[in-house]
Amino acid sequence: MTAPQPQPSMTFDARPLTDPVDASAVRAFAAEVRSRQTVGASASTIIGIVAVCFAGVVMLPIFVTVILSLAASTGSPVSAAIPLVLVALVLVGIVVMIWFGVRNAQATRYRLSRFAQANGMTYEAKIADPPLPGMIFSLGRSRQSTDIVRGTRPRFVEFGNYQYTVQSGKNSTTYRWGYVAVKLDVPLPNIVLDATGNNGFGSNLPAAFQKEQRLSLEGDFDQHFTLYCPEGYERDALYLFTPDIMARFIDNAAQLDVEIVDDWLFLYTQRKVSTLDPATWAWLFGAVGALLTKFDQWARWRDERLLAENADAVAAASALPGSMNAQLPFAPPVGLLTPPPGVAPQGRRLKRSGTWLPIVVVIGFVIFWFWSRLN
Repeated sequence: MTAPQPQPSMTFDARPLTDPVDASAVRAFAAEVRSRQTVGASASTIIGIVAVCFAGVVMLPIFVTVILSLAASTGSPVSAAIPLVLVALVLVGIVVMIWFGVRNAQATRYRLSRFAQANGMTYEAKIADPPLPGMIFSLGRSRQSTDIVRGTRPRFVEFGNYQYTVQSGKNSTTYRWGYVAVKLDVPLPNIVLDATGNNGFGSNLPAAFQKEQRLSLEGDFDQHFTLYCPEGYERDALYLFTPDIMARFIDNAAQLDVEIVDDWLFLYTQRKVSTLDPATWAWLFGAVGALLTKFDQWARWRDERLLAENADAVAAASALPGSMNAQLPFAPPVGLLTPPPGVAPQGRRLKRSGTWLPIVVVIGFVIFWFWSRLN
């Protein structure tokens, strides 16, 4: 592994993340965000309204009955009113907590919007079912990205928080991720770098890959990442991950899982990416800035398998009768030396495998249950 060279940093203005905000400006911004969103209440809003109405209709007669019973048994209306006062205080406390929660959420969105604007970027509060090809964006239901910050120079970069819900029988679990999406110049083979530093008992990624696709690289790269590439694309992975690029990933993204799919590069973490913490933005901007300088090399990669497919197509077209060949809408290329940008079908997606962790946990539980029964 070669020693990493000095890297340019992406400078940014973090003051809008922590500067005091004007309450009227926050309210105006919240109203603007609401006006841009789809007209109509969301499912969560409807559920909340129904729950409040149901609680009022059901609980009010109960409270009245209890108070009248206490008044009749004790002969003291004041003593009977004590439970009502306590309930009223609890309700007021709940309303105050909700109000502060909404106010803080609005202030957070306002600060992130000003942060994006100060750094030549744009802000979007929420996107339902974002059309991104990464492994986390096709799972579960109720998929949404929130607090999205986008930049377009020197290339398109998107920072966002993401969540989806997985239903398992009567239970459901919501998974939350932070991600950085970087647009590449050309499609590349599907490659995954599973960071070992953020794993627990097994990989933290929501997908498992066949072990035949695992590729070991030189130096100490394997101590930081487990690399998966499609079978037959080992040479291509070595071309993309040269020693200097491996050093960049180790120095700047060792706690981030990485996926290259189509013409995108994704950085994943199980913590918020779009946040009011300046240190988090400094870390992410530094990681992206260190990698951006190496993407020009990736833009020159071509899949030689497409050259063979193109040669077969040219040979088939050339074998057509002269009259049919003349009717083709294009002239078959002769002596094609460089394949077009793209990836052959066998390199576009890694082959998945089932995860053994849930099975091992179930087997272990069954063995423990039988052992405890026998003893």
